[in-house]
Amino acid sequence: MQTGLTHTSTAVVGTDNTARTLGSGDMDVFATPAMVALMENAAMNAVAGSLPEGSTTVGAKIDTTHIKPSKVGASVRATATLVEIDGRKLVFDVKAEDDGGLIGEGRHVRYVVDRQRFMAKLQ
Repeated sequence: MQTGLTHTSTAVVGTDNTARTLGSGDMDVFATPAMVALMENAAMNAVAGSLPEGSTTVGAKIDTTHIKPSKVGASVRATATLVEIDGRKLVFDVKAEDDGGLIGEGRHVRYVVDRQRFMAKLQ
């Protein structure tokens, strides 16, 4: 695995991912939690093909701003770029855009984990 890996995930703003539906606000605009989830999805997918067999990544921290609303029907794209590797810790720059430009940006930390050992902690 090396820095520079990137992926873009997309979503269309619909009634299922608005602030009103998710409970993070009371308007029919793209919800901040939906934007964060899309950013995390992009980061997860950026490195998925470079992980050892039986491994995945889990989100640990995200520091983001949501600077502009997106209306129902808008297409939103979140891009994550791997900028730092420190052992199992992976750091990504993340941004989200709609057709009008930048709607959010930040930094996201994920950790590489062994799937079986991670799930065994739940028992």
